[in-house]
Amino acid sequence: MLVSLHVKNLALIKETEVNFKQGLNILSGETGAGKSIIIGSINLALGARADKDMIRNGAEYALIELVFQVTNKNLLSQIALLDIPVEEDGLIIIQRKIQATRSIFKVCGETVTTKQIKDLSELLIDIHGQHEHQSLLYKKNHMTILDAFAGEELEKVKEDIKECYHTYKALQKELEELSVEDSVTAKELSLAEFEYDEIIQAQLQPGEDDELEAAFRKMSNSRQIAENVSKAYQLVCEKEQSAADLIGYGARELQSVEQYDTDVRNLSEELANIDSLLGDFSRNIAEYLSSLEFDAEVFAQTEERLNLLNHLKLKYGGTIEKVQQYQDALAEKIEKLQNADAYKEKLRKELTAAEEVLRKQCQKASKIRAKEAAKLSKDMVTALTDLNFLDVKFEIQVREKEELSSNGCDDVEFMISTNPGEPLKSLGSVASGGELSRIMLAIKTVLASRDQIPTMIFDEIDTGISGKTAWKVAEKLGVISKNHQIICITHLPQIAAMADHHFMIAKEAVNQSTQTSIYELKEKEVLQEMARLLGGEKITDTVLENAKELLATAKEKK
Repeated sequence: MLVSLHVKNLALIKETEVNFKQGLNILSGETGAGKSIIIGSINLALGARADKDMIRNGAEYALIELVFQVTNKNLLSQIALLDIPVEEDGLIIIQRKIQATRSIFKVCGETVTTKQIKDLSELLIDIHGQHEHQSLLYKKNHMTILDAFAGEELEKVKEDIKECYHTYKALQKELEELSVEDSVTAKELSLAEFEYDEIIQAQLQPGEDDELEAAFRKMSNSRQIAENVSKAYQLVCEKEQSAADLIGYGARELQSVEQYDTDVRNLSEELANIDSLLGDFSRNIAEYLSSLEFDAEVFAQTEERLNLLNHLKLKYGGTIEKVQQYQDALAEKIEKLQNADAYKEKLRKELTAAEEVLRKQCQKASKIRAKEAAKLSKDMVTALTDLNFLDVKFEIQVREKEELSSNGCDDVEFMISTNPGEPLKSLGSVASGGELSRIMLAIKTVLASRDQIPTMIFDEIDTGISGKTAWKVAEKLGVISKNHQIICITHLPQIAAMADHHFMIAKEAVNQSTQTSIYELKEKEVLQEMARLLGGEKITDTVLENAKELLATAKEKK
C-alpha cells in the first residue's frame, strides 16, 4: 500500500506530508484548495510529464517522495524482474526531483529510468483520473479492459500473436518490395552485379590492407631508413674508436686482471656478454643494410593495390571484413533478383503459411476473449446492480474481423441496456456522464477482484451522481477497500461518510503567499467537514445533526 506522500516546492505546496492507511482514505476540501495537486504529485512521482512551471515560485526544485509497503511475495517477485531495489522490510521509496532543466528518479536511493518507474507503478497503484470514465466512449478501449480481465492465459497467446504477426508482416513487406516494375528490378540487378564484380575481382584477403600499409610505409621512407641505419652501423661497428672496438678493449683489460679478484671477474663476464651481444648486433645490422633496396616497380604495385583497397573500403565498408560481408549480401540479392519470379512464389507460400499460423493464434485469442467476455458480463451486471442500475443488461460482444493485427483479429464492444424493454446498444451511445462514472467503478471493482494491485486512487468518481446512487457508490468503495487500499477525492457527503480515514486539503495565505496543506481529521473535525459538505454557507445545529446521522448510517453500512 501507499504509506506516505511527501511533497516539497510543488505549485502551491511549500512542504507537506501525509501518511495514508489501509482501507478507505477520503480526501475532501473546498473547491480550489489543491486536491488536484495532491493527486497530480503522485502522478508526477510515477513518471507523468513534468514542467518547470510546476516548481513553486522562488524555489530551485520540486521534490515528491512516495513510500510503498509491499508484503505480497508474488508482487515482490514481479518487482525484482524490473531490476529495481527494494528495502529488506518491503519498503519501496520513490523520489522525483524536478529541476528547471531535468528530472531525476530514484528508487531506494538508486537512480532509475522513467520506463522503470512506469513499469513499477503499474504493479503498485491504479489511478482513476477525473475524466477517465470518458474513455469508455471509445470502443478501442473496451478490448483493453477485457484483456486485463482475461489475465495471463490471454497474455501468453497475445505474445505468440505478436511474434507471428511480426513474421507475417516481414514476409508481406519483402514480397511488396519485390513486386515492383521490371525496369526497376533490372536496374537493381545491374547495379548489384557491377558492385559484386568490382569486389570479387579485387580478391580481397583479410588483413591484407594492414600488411600493405606497413610495406608502403617502409618503402616510402626507405632513403631515410638507409641513412639512419648506416650512421648507426658506422658509430657502433665501423668507425675508428667505434663502440665495438672500445668495448672489446675494455673486455680484454678486465680479463687480464680478473684472476686477482672475484668482483673483477664478475665485471669481466658482464662486459664479455655485452661484447658478444654487440657482435651479434653488428652482423644483424650489416645483413639488414645489405637487404635494403628500393624497387620502384614493387613500390608502384603496392601503392596501386593499397589505393584499390581504400577505395573499396570507403565505398562498401570501413574494413575488408565489412566489404566481404557486403559482397555476401550482394550475392544473395543478385540470386533473388535473377530468380525473382521463383523467389516471389516461394515468399507467397511462406506468407500463406505464416498467415495460417497467425489466424490460428488469433482464433485462440478469440475463444479466450469470448469465454472471459461472458464471465465479465455476468460480473458487471452484479456490480452495476449494486451501483443502483435497477434493471440493467450488460453484454460484451466479441466479433472476429478479417483484418489481422498484432492484437488479434477481434472487435470488442460493450453493450448495455439500463431500462426495461430497451434493446442492448453501444455503451458510448447510451450512457450519461453519471452512468459512465458508475460503469467505470463497476469495471474497477470487477478487475480489482482479479489483479494484485494493492492501491487504487479515485479522483472524483462521484461525477454526476447523488442521493441513493451516491450511497451505492460509497458502499461499493467500502467493499473494495476491504482488500485494497483506496484513496478517494470526493465532494459527496455519502462517500465521505464511509471513510476509514478522512483527510482535509486546505489552502491558506501565509506571509503573503498561498500554501496548500493536507492533514488527517480527528473525530470532531470529521463531523465539521461532513457538515460543511452537507450544509450551505453556515453550519447550523440542524446540519450538524444531519452529519451525525449520516456518519451513523455509514457505520451501519460498513
